[in-house]
Amino acid sequence: MSLMHERINERKDVLFTIKTEIIQRLNIQREPSQIDDDTPLFGNGLKLDSVDATEIVVLLDKVFGIQVSESDDPSYMRSVNNLASFVITKRQA
Repeated sequence: MSLMHERINERKDVLFTIKTEIIQRLNIQREPSQIDDDTPLFGNGLKLDSVDATEIVVLLDKVFGIQVSESDDPSYMRSVNNLASFVITKRQA
């Protein structure tokens, strides 16, 4: 398998895991396939709040072993896609 296919599959796995965990942890009444990768997490998207944001930080630690620091750009919380990019970047660091 080429490196490009490996990266595509890794991203798909991370996106699916994030969607599944958000649905389960935040009790969202949707299926992973019903959440578009670019759906905003807050505002008109999934309508999450600051308590949910804390749960996402816990999710990153428990599921992916990623510690969020104060120096991290908070834009990773914009969408599922941004969150996946954050996870993949942190794994490669």
